[in-house]
Amino acid sequence: MSRLVEEIGQCMSDLTEVGDDALTARFLFPPDFIGFQGHFPGMPILPAVCKIQAAVAMLQASKRRTVRLEEIVLARFSAPITCDEEVEFLGTTVMEGANSAVVKTIVSKSGEKVSRFKLRIALKCQEPG
Repeated sequence: MSRLVEEIGQCMSDLTEVGDDALTARFLFPPDFIGFQGHFPGMPILPAVCKIQAAVAMLQASKRRTVRLEEIVLARFSAPITCDEEVEFLGTTVMEGANSAVVKTIVSKSGEKVSRFKLRIALKCQEPG
């Protein structure tokens, strides 16, 4: 899983904080992205797990803390994402304490919503350094 997480991070650009509780980022997954291997030969489609991990990666990069997915509360996928399609993620975070949050994410391509999901995440406390 760590190679997948690393490659997803490499596909992210333009991470931007919007206000106190929202983030946006763009993702562009190249044809050789590990997530396309076997999904599906000759017609690559980005797996749902990669979309969810991209939302977690956004939050982790922004918070500069380790983020752990606790629960997928809701997930709706209305159109596929394939290689070399730029997609935009908009994540809105509602904190549920110092180290827990719910993240609502909308994924769009060419201005059209293609996915939405709601994730419950845990934020690992920063270690003194």
